[in-house]
Amino acid sequence: MGGVLRAELLWVETFTGLRMDRFVKLVKVVRERGGNGPGGGRPWCLPLPDRVLLVAVYYRTNLTMRQLGPLFGISPATVCRVINRLGPLLALEPAPRPVAGMDRLWIVDGTLIPVRDRTVAASSRNYRFSANVQVIIDADSRLVIASARPAPGNKADAHVWRQSDLPAAAAGTIVIADGAYLGTGLIVPHRRRAGRPLLRGQEEDNAEHRRVRARIEHTFARMKNWKILRDCRQKRDGLHHAVQAVATMHNLATAQ
Repeated sequence: MGGVLRAELLWVETFTGLRMDRFVKLVKVVRERGGNGPGGGRPWCLPLPDRVLLVAVYYRTNLTMRQLGPLFGISPATVCRVINRLGPLLALEPAPRPVAGMDRLWIVDGTLIPVRDRTVAASSRNYRFSANVQVIIDADSRLVIASARPAPGNKADAHVWRQSDLPAAAAGTIVIADGAYLGTGLIVPHRRRAGRPLLRGQEEDNAEHRRVRARIEHTFARMKNWKILRDCRQKRDGLHHAVQAVATMHNLATAQ
């Protein structure tokens, strides 16, 4: 059975949202991480670029294995094996350590991602079983710096932040967040207390804080163009691998 989609200019740019040169970089990253090695059985029936395209299409469209199989001319079981093998290899590179004397501003926030696996999700304020995923971006470049492992969606952002490895990743940088992170040591807006209105300077600080922090909301909106983050059917670490892979592809698409 012959497939339709191949790692060619038309299909890559249409189905992944990546320019061809960025897709080539993605394939190079996967190859360097051992993605072209054997899968523990027979040789792969698709070349590495086609397999990377398959994973990217899966994350971008959230099609089922049964739907993806005919598009690439392989069985649904092979689609599943390719995704399980290559998905973790698209993980986000660790953030570089801060350079001494260089000012950097990062932004952190959490987003709820609906997920079918209830071992990593909980009934949340979006009225669905969701996971809370914390993400840090660079305020200037808007690139994703790091993401934490998903936590149940009923956990508060501050609690998830403290329990994650993000505080260690953000050491030595200035990090801003919204009011949900009060008491974490991050820069949050001034709070309005009963009977004590904010001063004019504090109102101006809050307005500037909102203007800058909006960038992470825009980043979440762009990341959710990969529809796997709107209804994740993956189990166990599948959501974590999906978030990491989407962050990698988002950075490739956003980088100058």
